[in-house]
Amino acid sequence: MPHPTQLDTPRGPARVDTDLPAAAPTSLLVLGHGAGGAVDAPDLLALRDAARDAGVVVARVTQPYRVAGRRAPAPAGHLDEAWTAVLATLRHRHPELPLLVGGRSSGARVACRTARAVGAAGVVALAFPLHPPGRPERSRADELVTGLPTLVVNGDRDPFGTPAAAGPVEVVVRGGERHDLRRDPTGTAGVVLTWLRAHGWAR
Repeated sequence: MPHPTQLDTPRGPARVDTDLPAAAPTSLLVLGHGAGGAVDAPDLLALRDAARDAGVVVARVTQPYRVAGRRAPAPAGHLDEAWTAVLATLRHRHPELPLLVGGRSSGARVACRTARAVGAAGVVALAFPLHPPGRPERSRADELVTGLPTLVVNGDRDPFGTPAAAGPVEVVVRGGERHDLRRDPTGTAGVVLTWLRAHGWAR
């Protein structure tokens, strides 16, 4: 069962649902939600289950605007500020574990933008929204350039596009999946777990 807690941030209280593995943990994976979504999205839950069973502490962070009941996302700077505050607390609670950050869509963008500042070892980006639908000229590819090992898992039917692999950024494109990655969440989680194990972050 997850342990939900509320944490104060400069942008209001955030909620953190933490799931602990049965055995000694190998790493800490912190995940954020999509812009209008929640931390119970199918891909996030499937990843939580797979990672926890492989020895990973999984913390799912609900941004303050969602805790307050709003669907419209806060500005990017506010999201980053709240996320960074939560990460500082989680790092303090698990100082001995490698820190991995990620999430889906907007949450993946936040994780990428702040990865270096929070001391992450790697990034997991599910359904990274490369550009607004129909606007490929407004690319967000620069947000993926962190210099850290990064895994992007996108669907081949995602209207937000799919970034290209480059340097430490690996990209896995899942056939038949759209932006919600709902078709086969267990398979998506398996892709991430393979990557985590390859880096020694999961058993």
